[in-house]
Amino acid sequence: MRLTLRVGAMVAGLLFCLPFHYAWRLFGRPSPWPRAFLAWVARAAGMRARIVGTPRRRHVLFVSNHLSWLDIMLIAGATGAAFVSKEEVARWPVFGWLARLNGTIFVARADRRAVKGQADALRAALATGQPVALFPEGTTAGGEEVLPFRASLLASVMPPLPGLMVQPVAIDYGAAATQIAWVGDEPAADNAKRVLARKGATMVTLRFLDPIDPHALPDRKALAEAARARIVAALGFDASAARPDPL
Repeated sequence: MRLTLRVGAMVAGLLFCLPFHYAWRLFGRPSPWPRAFLAWVARAAGMRARIVGTPRRRHVLFVSNHLSWLDIMLIAGATGAAFVSKEEVARWPVFGWLARLNGTIFVARADRRAVKGQADALRAALATGQPVALFPEGTTAGGEEVLPFRASLLASVMPPLPGLMVQPVAIDYGAAATQIAWVGDEPAADNAKRVLARKGATMVTLRFLDPIDPHALPDRKALAEAARARIVAALGFDASAARPDPL
């Protein structure tokens, strides 16, 4: 029953937001409705976001630790950022369509030969001033560590665009982290059912940490290391548990 009610609330939110979204687009105005819908999905799923710090509004790349598909809903709801996602998501029923509504940038992470094209696509999006978010771990972790950051995913930032800042975001699900985390071979549908069937509400803290000026760093490896170090410190994890990816 809890699962049914939560899914029903999400569908109702979508049906409410869609007409307004297309009306905004019809008149050529930036639509706030994808952000509103994603924030509603997180709330309908039982998440209660607490914002610590101040997210930048423009000319920013948010980089965050990654535990769950809920991370996207929470960060988008707090910032209105578009996301960088693996290209397979674009082919997912319903979710691919919703991702495109929010301006998602799809990249082929498994193809190293496509790195330059991916960096160019992300750089073009950042050049418009639109806030963009990505998860440099490249996958979800189990809630007890922050995996190495893949410096290759930050290639679009170096050399830095004028005025661009990188703002680390630490997502903290508290004691519920290991229960919500989506890791291993768990099918997406099974994880969604498990998370949506949980009792009660879960307080999630989004810590928007001090922005990093990429102009002051020598390369993307140093940027990956600095961003990860701030997130690890904010979450109180062991900084030596995993070292930044050297690539």
